[in-house]
Amino acid sequence: MDSPTALPLSYPKKTLRKQWLEGLSVLHYVLVVTFIGPFSLFLLFFLLYTPLWFLSVLYMMWLYLDRDTPSQGGRWFQFHRTWWMWKHQRDYFPIKLVKTAELPPNKNYVLGAHPHGILSIGAYCNFLTECNDFSQRFPGLQPWFCTLAGLFYAPVYRDYIMAAGLRPVSRASLDFILSPAQLGQAVVIVPGGAQEALYAAPGQNCLELLNHKGFVRLALRHGASLVPVYSFGENDTFKTKTFPKDSWKFLCQVIFKKIFGFTPCIFWGRSLFSPNSWGLLPLSTPITTVVGAPIHVPQLSAPTKEQVDHYHRLYMEALQRLFEEHKESCGVPASSHLTLC
Repeated sequence: MDSPTALPLSYPKKTLRKQWLEGLSVLHYVLVVTFIGPFSLFLLFFLLYTPLWFLSVLYMMWLYLDRDTPSQGGRWFQFHRTWWMWKHQRDYFPIKLVKTAELPPNKNYVLGAHPHGILSIGAYCNFLTECNDFSQRFPGLQPWFCTLAGLFYAPVYRDYIMAAGLRPVSRASLDFILSPAQLGQAVVIVPGGAQEALYAAPGQNCLELLNHKGFVRLALRHGASLVPVYSFGENDTFKTKTFPKDSWKFLCQVIFKKIFGFTPCIFWGRSLFSPNSWGLLPLSTPITTVVGAPIHVPQLSAPTKEQVDHYHRLYMEALQRLFEEHKESCGVPASSHLTLC
């Protein structure tokens, strides 16, 4: 098994060309996650009021005809996983992947990725790209990163994220992936969701997990093993402005999230041109994604509340052990502990 080593105090000096390639690769990721979706929607409706209105109409017709594709396997392209850009993004932080146990391909798995952070950079890079050789470390496994179903209604953007291997976190989509006909499937879910992004702050390890049990129920229905995953350093990639839970500002964020499905977080990083200037580029802090041992569960077509609670408790205990065992080697102080909300 892999084992994380103490993070070095310094890294070899990079050439100017390498620094630019890394910065542009990370900027591409940030822009795709935060801006391309809203921009594509704006462009679709803007074209309706121009001589090119027919392009929007044709695309909306295609969108309707293709509406079931995301939840029925999607359109995934291998070249996206091996794109050279991801290795530059890996080196920018850097991002590491640590394997602590075997995940045999004769079973299916539900991986719980923690924490959400602002942009889930560690989980995306390690499970949707080959920048850290996932297919070699976990031979025979096919990972699928699941995200908000609403994103798959955004024109053009939906096609990009489908090509990357993202799938809707909907029952139809997850049931399709974990069907008994195919083994070696690994569904990656961020249980804390957008709500957990409100707790993303440097040095904090707070998870929205106590009342999030849908991923456990999913695993029980399909007999898929639960696997805890923690990305150390994910919350350190951006500086953020957080609000107390009893404040009206926090309440506004929660209401916005319930209406639109995502959270309006206040965050900032560094500039592409200067590490000391404000910008949208994440801070180059190390991210280490540690994949824990599987928790085998029985297949129950209709799991009871007690059964779900039991395996949810086992999962939380395993996640806490994973955090405690690896925190110091991943640069987290010994005095830090997981906080479950």
